[in-house]
Amino acid sequence: MENLSDPYELSVGVPSVEVFRRLRTDAGLSDKAPEAVALALPNTWHGVLLQYEGEPIGMGRVIGDGGTAFQIVDMCVHPAHQGRGLGRRIMAALTGELERRAPATAYVSLIADGPARFLYETFGFADTAAHNSIGMYRVMGAGPGASGPRAQP
Repeated sequence: MENLSDPYELSVGVPSVEVFRRLRTDAGLSDKAPEAVALALPNTWHGVLLQYEGEPIGMGRVIGDGGTAFQIVDMCVHPAHQGRGLGRRIMAALTGELERRAPATAYVSLIADGPARFLYETFGFADTAAHNSIGMYRVMGAGPGASGPRAQP
């Protein structure tokens, strides 16, 4: 039974381009160009939006090919609402959908920033380095070998 006094509502879907960009920057993630976001959002395999009294304050998305590879991205909760188990609710919704619809042999990855790794570990995610793999990234506009703030995911 749902808690009727819970001011948070989790729904399936993705935010608008403007809300997506605001949620990311409010949570301390890098901004993305509006044109890039407009291309990305319709390609979401599964997304959830978290609202507080009707105002979007968090989100998470699963992207991928629908069969062999998936990635959890754009996990964020506004700082004023962090520490209330809301990231856990978003992850539970995303991993629940993966468990329902993704093939058993699918590979699901994510990038864990800071202490978020401890949350992701509770959902069965493990450090790739412990399995003789290393996560890597490249921001296309930064070019090969680039470093610094522009090259951050």
